[in-house]
Amino acid sequence: MKRRKSNYNGFLAIGMAAAMIFTSCGEKKNRQDAKISTSEELEQAKESTADIADASFSDGMTGKVFHNYQRIRMALVNSDADEVQTAAGNLAESFTVERDNMKLNALAMAEANDLETQRELFSEFTAKVEPMFKESLSEGTIYKQFCPMAFDGKGGYWISNVDEIRNPYYGEKMLKCGKVVEEIQ
Repeated sequence: MKRRKSNYNGFLAIGMAAAMIFTSCGEKKNRQDAKISTSEELEQAKESTADIADASFSDGMTGKVFHNYQRIRMALVNSDADEVQTAAGNLAESFTVERDNMKLNALAMAEANDLETQRELFSEFTAKVEPMFKESLSEGTIYKQFCPMAFDGKGGYWISNVDEIRNPYYGEKMLKCGKVVEEIQ
C-alpha cells in the first residue's frame, strides 16, 4: 500500500511539474506576443499619425475625431471588428455635448460586433462628420472617396487622409474599388 501511495505521489509531482512548465511557457509566449504586438501597434500608430498630421484642424476636438475616424476606416479595411469597436469607443469620447448625434452613432459602432453593421454605421457617420471636417480643416488635404458597389449598388462615401483607395466597405475582397471624388483643402 505504501508503494502505491509513493508512486501516486511521484506521478502527482511529475504532473504538477509538467503543468507548471507548460503554463510558464505559455505565459512567456503571451508576454512576447504582447511585446511584438505593442511594437507593431506603435509602428502603425507612427505611420498613421504621420499621414494624419498632414491635415490640421482649427479645433482640437475635430483633430481627435479625425484621428479616430481614420483608425476606424483602417480597421474596416482590415476587416477587424474588434479594432473598430475600440476605435469607435475612443471616437465617442472625443465629442463635446453639442455633438450628441455623432457620439450616439460612434457608440453604436462600438457596440456592434459584426462588420456589416459597423460598415453601415460608418457610412452614416461619414455623412454626419464630413461637414465638420470641411469646416474645420485649416491646413493640408483630405480626400472624399466613393465606392459605387457598396450597400448593394447604392454606393458609399468615406473620408481618407491619403488619396490611395483602401475600401472600408469591402476590405480585402475589393480593396482598391473606389475613386477620389473630392480633394478637400
